[in-house]
Amino acid sequence: MIIKATQKNTRQTARKVRLIANSVKKLPLVDAVKQLAVIERRSTLVVLKVLKQAISNAVHNHGFKIEELTIKNITVAPGPQLKRFRAVSRGRAHNIVKRSCHITVEIEAGESKKDIKSAVEKSKVNEEKTQIKTKTDKKVKEEVSAVKNVSKKSKNLKEKKKTEIKKTK
Repeated sequence: MIIKATQKNTRQTARKVRLIANSVKKLPLVDAVKQLAVIERRSTLVVLKVLKQAISNAVHNHGFKIEELTIKNITVAPGPQLKRFRAVSRGRAHNIVKRSCHITVEIEAGESKKDIKSAVEKSKVNEEKTQIKTKTDKKVKEEVSAVKNVSKKSKNLKEKKKTEIKKTK
């Protein structure tokens, strides 16, 4: 199972964030967090936040343990650019481009225990439903036959009463 976490429109250039992401990408999850804590760059904070977000998604939403998780991929894509200018001499202007990026962390893990438990519970529920359906079908058939028998008996009684009434007249 793949769990994703994204951070969009981070006000740092994709190139600077990609340096950190590539250094951490191939490490085990625990080592990656330790490495990010040691590196002194501004982009480590953002990558660490996204990584922690992905871990918490896996732990709380899917029931995985941290030991079961591995980093599958960390992608850094360029985001929108803010274009500004700086006034310089002789009425001219120099362009300033303020870049941003999108960071996506993908964590991979096997099937969670919750998924396995829910699959087992669903199969048990389905088995119980089929058993209940067969039981109710049998009961319904028995009730229908009983109603038919009662209706036949009531018809026979009515006919007997009619014949008795005719005989008495």
